[in-house]
Amino acid sequence: MTAGRISVCPQPAGQLNVCHAGSLQAAFSQVEKEFAALHPGVTVSDISGGSVALARRMAAGIQSCDVFAAADYTDIDLFLKPIGLADYTIVFAEGRMVLAYLATDPKTQGIAAAGDFKPPASVPEAISTWYQVLLAPGVRIGGAHPFLDPGGYRSHMIFQLAQAHHNVANLYNALLEHYVVFPAAEGTGPTLGNEYSFQFTYEHSAATAARSNPSYRYVHLPDRIDLSTTANNSYYAQAEVTIPGLGVLGAKASVSIPASRVAWGLTIARKSPNSQNAVAFVNLVLGADGAAALNAHGPAPITPAHVSQSDYARLPRSVQRLVVAR
Repeated sequence: MTAGRISVCPQPAGQLNVCHAGSLQAAFSQVEKEFAALHPGVTVSDISGGSVALARRMAAGIQSCDVFAAADYTDIDLFLKPIGLADYTIVFAEGRMVLAYLATDPKTQGIAAAGDFKPPASVPEAISTWYQVLLAPGVRIGGAHPFLDPGGYRSHMIFQLAQAHHNVANLYNALLEHYVVFPAAEGTGPTLGNEYSFQFTYEHSAATAARSNPSYRYVHLPDRIDLSTTANNSYYAQAEVTIPGLGVLGAKASVSIPASRVAWGLTIARKSPNSQNAVAFVNLVLGADGAAALNAHGPAPITPAHVSQSDYARLPRSVQRLVVAR
């Protein structure tokens, strides 16, 4: 086996392993149902988790992934490509980070500026000194582990950008002292409004939570902080988080991830034993069916999806027709 590459056990005919970020669960579940209807002889395995955690399991040969979809497209470029697990990165969806809380939590009072909360049409901005509310004694900011999940390391990037944007000395460290890592849990785990008062999360995930919980709220942060705007990428890049590498031969011991706008990326594993099924699934994701699923559940589709100029030639021909090279 080539150093650093996945060792995949032989798969039964008609198999497809879709590994994706948890933030894609609702949209990909819909696409998987449509795929199953079109390909009734194919057994689809849906594997969800933190994007970096999934990449580590894939690299170690613990998890077979034919399709890999990350909450941060740069994870494919920085982790999978260097050790030969992927040849290209397709950027297919976008969103932004918001600050979520419960209106019933006394520790969150005053965080929102004036305005009605009626998403998606109306979402209040955070007050200009929002960070002071988060720094109050006893306030905790809950989130994923930054070594495992882009949602976790993006929270840390937001802390860095907040310090630069608001020009408040030591703000990054001060916010970091209020950040609490909660492990992914099956069933009931730490909850917003109980174990922690605030969370940075994807807007489509927050909007879904707000529909089911009348107390759930979120506010928008300045676009120089919320990682929402492609034009700000050079500004965002001043924030950077360094995390351990994949832990396999040929991989770097650590990887530095510069901040960039929130965008999801996908690829087909270079040595996928089910490449034809993977191509058919990716075609669905990038086509009208995928756009409908993403529009219904989030994140927002990028239509057409795009790849770098150098990656375009490596795409399957049927996928090339669904993307643009930039």
